[in-house]
Amino acid sequence: MTAPALIALAHGSRDPRSAETIQALVAQVRAMRPDLPIEAAFLDLSRPRFGKVVDKLVRKGHEEIVVVPLLLSQAYHARVDVPSAVAEVAARHPDIQVRASQILGLEPSFLGVLDQRLRAALKAARVRELDALVLAAAGSSDPLANQAIGKLARVWGARHHLPVTAAFASAAPPATGEAVRAFRAEGRRHVAVASMFLAPGFLPDRAAELALEAGAVAVSAPLGADPAVARTVLARYAVGAVELVPV
Repeated sequence: MTAPALIALAHGSRDPRSAETIQALVAQVRAMRPDLPIEAAFLDLSRPRFGKVVDKLVRKGHEEIVVVPLLLSQAYHARVDVPSAVAEVAARHPDIQVRASQILGLEPSFLGVLDQRLRAALKAARVRELDALVLAAAGSSDPLANQAIGKLARVWGARHHLPVTAAFASAAPPATGEAVRAFRAEGRRHVAVASMFLAPGFLPDRAAELALEAGAVAVSAPLGADPAVARTVLARYAVGAVELVPV
């Protein structure tokens, strides 16, 4: 029996670095599971588009597809865009099974990736001490999605025994600059910002710009193509593949 195909589905961005990062991540996933048909796809702005990738897999004879949304929060894209896209291709291909898995989400293992990225940024900036941390994320109009980032920030700060706050690049306060300035107003001069974004793009760049303008000593790169993220993609796929099996 052939295993279901895996589509790693990202939102997409006009910034070419974003698609390059997603493709690099998918290459890591393929290296971990060379036996699986694995494709990258995008909802918007980048190519290949999701519908085209599904069409290609169907032409190759695949009858089962698990879609892993490369999203970190259960916000609008996860609740609306992904289900709509899956429903559209399922309607066009009624003879195949297409199922979206859970999103990547905020896995505890991603905190280790955050630490690696932040250590690299601190080394580049020649910073050896910190007074506070800011966890920067995209932000959402959904308060529950923002609360999940806040909870992760508290867990991360507790690991480092430092005060920490969550900040957002859009849709919710505080912005990264505001968060950094608030810490500096308390007398904390060594404030670093970690980027809880999957890939580079406008929002991570804006968050970094505002943080540095406000006096942050370092801003880390997004999570990017990391083995911990690739393993999470495969974990979500495994659950989705099991759920395709008829009871």
